[in-house]
Amino acid sequence: MKVKQVKYLIKLLLGLVVVALLIFAFIPEPVKVDMFTVAKGNLLVTLEGEGKTRIHDIYTVYAPIDGRITRIESEPGDRVTAAETIIANMFPANPQFLDKRRETQAKADIEGARAALSLAKARVKQAQAELEFELSDFKRTELLYRQQTVSKAHLERAQLRIKTLKAELETALSNQEVMESRLAAARAMLVQPEEQEEAGNGGDCHICIHSPVDGRVLRILHKSESIVAVGTPLVEIGNPADLEVSIEMLSTNAVKVKPGDEALIKRWGGEQDIRARVRLIEPSGFTKISALGVEEQRVNVILAFTDPAAKWQSLGDAFRVEAAIIIDKAENVISVPLSALFRQEEQWSVFKVVDGYVVLQQVEVGRRNDRFAEITSGLQAGEQVISYPGNKVSAGVRVEKR
Repeated sequence: MKVKQVKYLIKLLLGLVVVALLIFAFIPEPVKVDMFTVAKGNLLVTLEGEGKTRIHDIYTVYAPIDGRITRIESEPGDRVTAAETIIANMFPANPQFLDKRRETQAKADIEGARAALSLAKARVKQAQAELEFELSDFKRTELLYRQQTVSKAHLERAQLRIKTLKAELETALSNQEVMESRLAAARAMLVQPEEQEEAGNGGDCHICIHSPVDGRVLRILHKSESIVAVGTPLVEIGNPADLEVSIEMLSTNAVKVKPGDEALIKRWGGEQDIRARVRLIEPSGFTKISALGVEEQRVNVILAFTDPAAKWQSLGDAFRVEAAIIIDKAENVISVPLSALFRQEEQWSVFKVVDGYVVLQQVEVGRRNDRFAEITSGLQAGEQVISYPGNKVSAGVRVEKR
């Protein structure tokens, strides 16, 4: 009898083990999820954008004349002083080489100018001789007038003649100067480039172009020696200490920004963010094609650094940066990731984890940024919510932290 009882107990025990194994096999495993612990903290509502640094005032030095500019020895980064540092040295442009026909014509013009000058000199000598003769004759006429041998009218005609001859002499002298100038101009037509270059190299600086401001050389726009036209840009100069940031923002976001708003310069290459402040929202926008080929209206928002210069002195002109402009902020508030929020029956909700099981919790959402949202009601600090809930997550499901 005892043997039968033992066998029965063994069979019963085995049956219970099999049933337990079957039950355990059909119990679903907990779903692995990403959990976030709710806590209180500060929430910054920001608008982000990309842009670049720029120096507020950049001065471009241009060539003041048509001519030959020597090689610019300055390098980007060199310090310059207003009205002292010589940026470039210029000479008048060299004349062109003459072909045979123009050379023959120029030589003929010189011979013609020489002949005209000789004629002018002869006319001067003639006028001088006539004037000298009339002066001596006038002395005799004046003596005769005193002796009452000639009339007063005769004396006045002699005086008029002298004045006329003096005017003719002045005319002849002026004509001689004109002929000398024409001869010089004709000779200039025969000046060859080599002769002009030798004349131009006579001094250290012919036309000195000085720096207009104190600062540093930013860019060399024309380095080598060459012939340049008037107005050719040569060098850009600016003061690196006068650095600011220009951020391109969508016009729909720019209207939310106000001058004086705080900003953070991010991903500029340094380890820490740089603090800045909105100085200006430009009043005019522009159209830009996005990476998806969509036309967007954008506006430049100008930021001024508020951190000490030592923190951002490694930045230069036209460096790429990203900025987050703070348009609102809240202190000591409960917030959750946006990835934990979803709409349920037109109400914001989250999946809360209580004792390892999922509970659907409705919440009220306040301010939010691109990562977190403020929860005004529905959650308490220390509770856990699920981020990125998948299709397997629903109320009552057992979960565990991934």
